[in-house]
Amino acid sequence: MPVNEIDQGRKFITTMPIGGSGEAGEQKVWDTAKNAFSDRNCIGYWRYPIFSKVGEIRKEPDILLVDREHSLIVIEVKSVTIDQIVAIDGHLWELQNFDSREVNPYQQAECQLRALVAYCDREPAIWRKVMGRAMVALPLITQEQWQQRGFDQLPSCPPIIFQDQLSKAGFLERIEQAAPIVPGEDLDDEQWKLLKAVISGAPVLRRSPRTLVSTNGKMRGSVVAAYSQHLFDLDLQQEHIGKEIPPGFQRLRGVAGSGKTILLCQKAAHMHLKHPEWDIALVFFSRTLYDTIIGLLDRWLRRFSNGEIGYDQKENHKLRVLHAWGAKEQPGFYGTICQSHGIRAKTAGETRERQPNRGLADLCKRLSEEMEIEPMFDAILIDEGQDLVSEDDLKYQDKQAIYWLAYQALRPIDSEQPEQRRLIWAYDEAQSLDTLKIPTTKELFGENLSGLLTQGTQYNGGIKKSEVMRRCYRTPGPILTAAHAIGMGLLRPEGMLAGITDKKEWDRIGYEVVKGKFISGQQITLHRPPENSPNPVSELWGEPIIEFETYGSRQEELTALAQKIEYNLYHDDLKPSREILVIVLGSLSEARELEDKVASCLMEQGIDIYIPTALEVNELNPQWPHHDPDRFWMEGGVTVSRVPRAKGNEADMVYVVGFDHVARNESDVSLRNQLFVALTRTRGWVSLSGVGNYPMYQEMRMAIASGDTFSFTYKRPLKRDIGEGDEG
Repeated sequence: MPVNEIDQGRKFITTMPIGGSGEAGEQKVWDTAKNAFSDRNCIGYWRYPIFSKVGEIRKEPDILLVDREHSLIVIEVKSVTIDQIVAIDGHLWELQNFDSREVNPYQQAECQLRALVAYCDREPAIWRKVMGRAMVALPLITQEQWQQRGFDQLPSCPPIIFQDQLSKAGFLERIEQAAPIVPGEDLDDEQWKLLKAVISGAPVLRRSPRTLVSTNGKMRGSVVAAYSQHLFDLDLQQEHIGKEIPPGFQRLRGVAGSGKTILLCQKAAHMHLKHPEWDIALVFFSRTLYDTIIGLLDRWLRRFSNGEIGYDQKENHKLRVLHAWGAKEQPGFYGTICQSHGIRAKTAGETRERQPNRGLADLCKRLSEEMEIEPMFDAILIDEGQDLVSEDDLKYQDKQAIYWLAYQALRPIDSEQPEQRRLIWAYDEAQSLDTLKIPTTKELFGENLSGLLTQGTQYNGGIKKSEVMRRCYRTPGPILTAAHAIGMGLLRPEGMLAGITDKKEWDRIGYEVVKGKFISGQQITLHRPPENSPNPVSELWGEPIIEFETYGSRQEELTALAQKIEYNLYHDDLKPSREILVIVLGSLSEARELEDKVASCLMEQGIDIYIPTALEVNELNPQWPHHDPDRFWMEGGVTVSRVPRAKGNEADMVYVVGFDHVARNESDVSLRNQLFVALTRTRGWVSLSGVGNYPMYQEMRMAIASGDTFSFTYKRPLKRDIGEGDEG
């Protein structure tokens, strides 16, 4: 099914299920709005997150309709009967037997509308072109009842949709009769696309405008300047994921660069503004993601609160950013739970496990064995979920120990369904560096709770329990397809090593199985459509964006690397920090040694470098306690990193060095995963290099040459099948 057909069925977004006591009227108006606008070019939201101050609380609009013809329509719904209205004075309504004694529905809708129009007016192409209407819907009052009370004669009487106008024709007619309070113009196709992008919040993700120093003809810096201001078209699936608050489990699975971290931060910010009383934890695995996550939370909170609220980690104790493990000076998820229960958190030195995720699983398992965990959070959102999974020997009673600890730490949503808790986890199984386990619901939570995700595909309001994100926004298509092919070993002469062996699963991550079935000896052809890789760099650059070169010696490889980076800095006008990244491959000892060699070589050539966790540039071997474990970039230095620290980070020009360390052990799935993660750190170009000559080098050349379509013969069982065991 084409992407636009899939999306079109999801153009109405219910950000939280309706159905509480007294919400039948709200449901009726929302159902009517969806019916009336079902065949129009539009998007609709129930409780769109733009929060304005109403007394002591913040309130979002009940209904926002974004329509090609009418632009913006904000509707405030009041389920009051005519007898509950005591008096109306100006815009202030005095009520009785209602949850508020005084309401100001029209002014509230107008305030929210003007906040949205102000965001639109920041875009020159639609400045003062977006019209807007503010209206009130009264689903329990007829027009005749309103007129009998004489309210229609009041000079302040707002445009109202009455009970007897809640039909498709009546609803549309009432909207068209209401005069816009913000005048505008007819929008052309590009302006309409821009309006939808603004409503999605896409400008939040724009990078700062770039000033170019060099004017040396064609250069990467000018392409970066162009695409850093690019706004992607509205993605309805991402609108659902980022703005919905599910009443229970939700799993987000996506290809590398699909926006999982961005969407989790958007969702957490929305939860916090909607429910400031909730205790929310946003948990992740890579310490160098701290700054990224805090920055994203701040941007989304400011966007949704119209600039009134930002994120201060020291002051905000309700929305907590927690590294899974944490450190002495910065409590993480595990340490916070220990502290809450009055026990000392154990350290990495108190587990025999050397891999960080196994060490954490060991301590979480022991904690669950030692004591009963008291609930302390209302919502937990987990990023990089694939890195919090360990092998069977570290499970707690057939459950993944870290996930089970998170589940126990959550308060039940509903006393009638105490097993239902708001746990949201995101993962990309292809990026798991340390385990071959795939996090199905049964694998995470055991047999008894596996049905919470698999019984029924969605909650009330159409909120899906599981989402699979097929579009990759970060990494350009030619690089992503090459990374998938080499990471899974699809083109190996001996047959694929790891990967998906199901047509539906390939479709879910953005590929079409054009030919063949996954039966031994069958020829399989996979194709990735361009709409699933919307990054524009390949188109803007017009030349190959992925290159692979081999050298006779390490010194030759590193000399060439230094020359290329010099060219990037002085001809391409790229900045050393955040725009250029060097990633080294190999086992722990190999990668450490190569990291040192790369950094030393670049420094000898006069290029300033930065090793993650160091306190300054050109510091080769940062050591505790003189280090900053959360730092990945430093102004003025080109970051040189091993793969585990690079996870979650990205740059425009990525160099991947030491391919021979993988090629020598080409059947090692975890080493291939390193290569996959390294290649998908780029949002622009990638240069891969290695020394010597290995059969895997030819496999890589074939993967690059295949472009968006590759064919291979399926030959044998896999070391690792990363298909999804759960339906949904």
